Amino acid sequence: MGKRWMGMIIYTLLSGSKRYNEILANIPGISDRLLTERLNDLVEAKLVNKKFLESSTKKVEYELTASGIAFKEVIGSLQKWIEICEIEKQSQDSK
Repeated sequence: MGKRWMGMIIYTLLSGSKRYNEILANIPGISDRLLTERLNDLVEAKLVNKKFLESSTKKVEYELTASGIAFKEVIGSLQKWIEICEIEKQSQDSK
């Protein structure tokens, strides 16, 4: 879980299942190879499901498992912490 981009991939999937290119478009700066590698890591860790669409064996969607969805609280806590740090920084800068 500590590998670069994994948090962003999970954050991107919190809004619902997505196809590979949708994930790629939502994460600027990540390469094709690295996204594929990280998605495979997340599937192996059982944080993400890889779902083959009925219409084609080549079309795949990725969605969070229950364990992956549990990261929503962690991400929310991090966002609150960042906001608090920003407020404190602004307060110190204004002195």
